[in-house]
Amino acid sequence: MLAWSQNLINIKKLTADLRDTARVRPRIPAATVARGALVMMLGRLGSFNALEQTRLSSFWKKWLGDDLPSADTFGRVCPGIDLEQLRFIQHELYTRLKRNKALSPPDHGLMLAVFDGHETHASIRRCCPGCLQRVLHTRNGDVTQYYHRLVTMALMAKDQLFLLDAEPVLPNKDPALCDEDEVAAATRLFDRAMRQYPRAFDVVGGDALYARGDFFDHVNGKGKDVIAVLKNNNPGLLADATALRQDMPPRVLDAGRRRLQIWDIPGFKTWTSRHEVRVVFSDETWSIRRQLDKREEQQQSHWAWVTTLSQTRAGAAATVELGHGRWPIENQGFNELVNRWHADHVYRHDGHAMLALWLLTLISVNLFNAFFLRNLKPAFRKAHNTLHVARLMVAELYEELTLAWAAPMASGP
Repeated sequence: MLAWSQNLINIKKLTADLRDTARVRPRIPAATVARGALVMMLGRLGSFNALEQTRLSSFWKKWLGDDLPSADTFGRVCPGIDLEQLRFIQHELYTRLKRNKALSPPDHGLMLAVFDGHETHASIRRCCPGCLQRVLHTRNGDVTQYYHRLVTMALMAKDQLFLLDAEPVLPNKDPALCDEDEVAAATRLFDRAMRQYPRAFDVVGGDALYARGDFFDHVNGKGKDVIAVLKNNNPGLLADATALRQDMPPRVLDAGRRRLQIWDIPGFKTWTSRHEVRVVFSDETWSIRRQLDKREEQQQSHWAWVTTLSQTRAGAAATVELGHGRWPIENQGFNELVNRWHADHVYRHDGHAMLALWLLTLISVNLFNAFFLRNLKPAFRKAHNTLHVARLMVAELYEELTLAWAAPMASGP
């Protein structure tokens, strides 16, 4: 895996340029810490202490050119790692995969960039300057809870989810005022993506939280279209669109096992956005077979989206597909990041360190997914899942460790 990464983007050279902004004359380079953390992520070890248990493995001399630092050193260095250099590594990875035609758009031709927030940590006992605050009303009285929240941006390619970048939701410097919301962090993230990846995506998507006129105006003003879930947080627009759809017949489509009834209503000018928007409804029906009694049961769901996409650029079917395109960031993104990549583990309770390690996790996930989809043969992928491949990687690390333990025993007294 590391050899393939080296061949793809020269990962050693890219990590060699990493700097530690907190230490003046570091004895252990930040590059050494970053490479060790990258292996920890790829091996899904889950903590610096678990990583430290492998220090005797001869693998580290080959990969780092030095001994593996201690867990305390990892925790001390991470708060100073330059975030922009980590984002540069991500940019190089994106550029190489794009040139290799590994990030092609879906069949409708529009690349969707999804923004979504994720809470990585919450505690009532520990806090840092980067913590957000909220009051919990418990039976024993009000309690202040401290937490961290990140907005992540992901590209929805045809057959691969590429986790592009992340931005923290920041606390307000004035404790009397509320902390900033998710959309403010997403706006900063969008602006940075427009500088670094101006041609990477065509449409910005999000959940109902992003169905705001100011966000739509900001994104549309930069030349990108927007699509967001329409719910009761926009009662006026939803009521108007619902009333209009009563007088028009739906378009019926069969999408795999789902049967869709779609209402496509353009021309809304009374919303809070300065731009004209379009509302698309989709009533979906499908059947599932219950495992217990093998009986088929019909399921239904009702969706509505508001978008700046015109009907000529994205038809009704393409708009529904784009609306559903945000699901992978929940299922393949945050769900796997938390349950299989230990992304919610607090390696060091510091806002800068948590963001640096989150970005390293995104790089690791993208490298691993590209390796699994582009390097391994289809027959192997059919027989083995990604978790099996990750365990094989860890087995190589521990095999070197076993050999290191066995050498002193074989020499004898």
